[in-house]
Amino acid sequence: MSSQTVGTVQDGVLDLLVVGAGPAGLSCAIEAQRAGLRAAVMDKGCLCNSIFHYPAHMTFFTTAELLEIGDIPFSSINAKPTRSEALEYYRKVAAYYKLDVRQYYRMEGMEGVDGGFTVYATDRFGRRANFRTRKLALATGYYDLPNSIGVPGETLSKVHHYYYDPHPYNSSDVVVIGGKNSAAIAALELWRHGARVTLVHRAAGLHEHIKYWIKPDLENRIKNGEIKAFFSSHVAEITTDTVAIETPEGRKTLPNDFVFAMTGYHPDFTSLEKLGIRFEGPERLPVCNPETRESNVAGIYLAGVIVGGARTNDIFIENGRQHGKQIAAALQASSQPKDA
Repeated sequence: MSSQTVGTVQDGVLDLLVVGAGPAGLSCAIEAQRAGLRAAVMDKGCLCNSIFHYPAHMTFFTTAELLEIGDIPFSSINAKPTRSEALEYYRKVAAYYKLDVRQYYRMEGMEGVDGGFTVYATDRFGRRANFRTRKLALATGYYDLPNSIGVPGETLSKVHHYYYDPHPYNSSDVVVIGGKNSAAIAALELWRHGARVTLVHRAAGLHEHIKYWIKPDLENRIKNGEIKAFFSSHVAEITTDTVAIETPEGRKTLPNDFVFAMTGYHPDFTSLEKLGIRFEGPERLPVCNPETRESNVAGIYLAGVIVGGARTNDIFIENGRQHGKQIAAALQASSQPKDA
C-alpha cells in the first residue's frame, strides 16, 4: 500500500459519514442533509455498485414508486423498471441533492468514539484518506460477498458467482447452480443466447418466489428438454473440462466450459465485528435499535439489508430506503440541547 495520503474531508468534521452508496446509503445522506446536517457518502465501488453489477437486462420485481428516495419521482416507461433506468434515476437524485459522494474509497478501519470518529480509507490506487465524522452509518449491503459452494475446483477462472451478460457463453456448456431468481434469469438468458444450459439445485424444485413471469418460462424450458435440470442434486467437483454432480440416481459427470454459482450472498460480518457490532442468533441479526437504527456501538447506525443479518431476503430497497429517515431523525434529536 502506498504511504501517500490524499487528504481529509475539507472544511472540518462531518455530521454523518455513510459507508455504502446504494439506495439505502444515498437515502441516509439525503435525509441527513435535509435535516441541516453535513453528510458524505463513500463506497469501494461506483454509485449503486450492486445494482451496476446486476444482470445487464434485469427487470426489477417492484414498481418504480417503491424504489424512490428523497421524494424524487422515478419515471419509467415500463410497468417495472429496468436496471439501466434505476442507475440513471439514482445518478440524477445524487446530482439533484448535490451529494458529496466519494466513489472508489474502501473503508480500512476506524477509531474514536461517538461524536468523534476518524475513518481510515484507501482509494483505488492505495492512497490513504481520513474522514472525520461525528456519526457513522453503515449501508454496505451484502452483494459483494458470494456464498461459497465449497467444492474442489470452485476457484477455477471459469467459475463465476455473478452473471452479467449471456453473449460470451454462446455455444458453450454452462452449468447454473441454484434455483432462485438469479439462477433462473441466468439459465434462461444463457439458453436464449445459444448456450447449452444445465441447472443444478439442491431442492426438489424451483423456488416458489421466483418472479412470476420467469418461473413458468423456465419450467417450460425444462419440461421441453431445452434446459436440462437436476433437482435434489449438488455439484461435487469442478475440473477444467467437466462438472461432477451428485444426483438421486448417482454421480454424473457433465462436459463443461463455464459454471455460474448463483448461490446467494452475505454481509461482511467480519468487518462489522471489527467495529464492535454484535450479532444475535443463528441468523446473525445485528444488535440495532428498531426506532433509530443505532447499533450497540454508540454513534454507529445500520441501514439497508445489513439490518437483516443473514436473512438477506427480509430487507430490500423498498423498505431499506426508509432507514435514512429514522437515522436522520435520531441525529437531529441527539443534536438538540438538553433541557436544563
